[in-house]
Amino acid sequence: MRDIKPTTAGAGARGHETEVHAPFARNIFSVLEKVEYRVCDGGEDLEAIYRLRYNSYLDVGMVKPDASRMVNDKYDEMPNSYRFGVFYDGHLVSTIRLHYAGPEFPVSPSTEVFADELAPRVAAGESFIDPSRFAADLQWSTQLRVLPYITLRLAVVACKHFNPTYCLTAIKEEHAAFYHRIFRSVEAAKPRMYPGLTMPVHLYQSRCSDNMEDTIRRFPFFRSTAFEQRMLFQRPAKGEPAPLTVLPTAKYLSNAA
Repeated sequence: MRDIKPTTAGAGARGHETEVHAPFARNIFSVLEKVEYRVCDGGEDLEAIYRLRYNSYLDVGMVKPDASRMVNDKYDEMPNSYRFGVFYDGHLVSTIRLHYAGPEFPVSPSTEVFADELAPRVAAGESFIDPSRFAADLQWSTQLRVLPYITLRLAVVACKHFNPTYCLTAIKEEHAAFYHRIFRSVEAAKPRMYPGLTMPVHLYQSRCSDNMEDTIRRFPFFRSTAFEQRMLFQRPAKGEPAPLTVLPTAKYLSNAA
């Protein structure tokens, strides 16, 4: 939930048939050539993304100064939590956290903050990808204007892997137009205070069966192979090492199309 204003795709917001302009897509693909995704489960990587959250949120007044200079919470350690660092040319440029919430493990930030709205739906069998803690490096967010697309691509990959009912988004109101344009997200609940933040967030949702394939068609850099999906979201067996970094695979599918 970093307060950076995403750039538009140059494709307009009207109609499902609109595709992203080719120059914009080529720019994203060229950036992806230098991008690595890293699952952060401990050590220096985890501390680095917590510090990145703090610096990013403090800059826009979303958190109060804290001596630890890190932002983390109970949701980070849950078994359905996936914390990522996004590296560009070797530099940590952004981070995002994803939860897969469903009947087997229904807890995530949004399902607790908006429990009255979402808990009955989980109990009825719905499932959610719940992105949170989106933060970007202050310098890189001005130099690399496509960072929101590069980072939020992980949410799309998660939707393809887990096949949830909805992809949720807890956001500031001024970002709603971007999420509606890219993901066809619509408001699901009125604003609430979010743990650790100084301002309320609105809950938006996109029904994956209706919108995900259309989103990927319009924004082909969101494509991913099953191999990339497993590398990012399949927990390694006990005793097996987790992958250090995962490279985006959209270009391979684009070339094959």
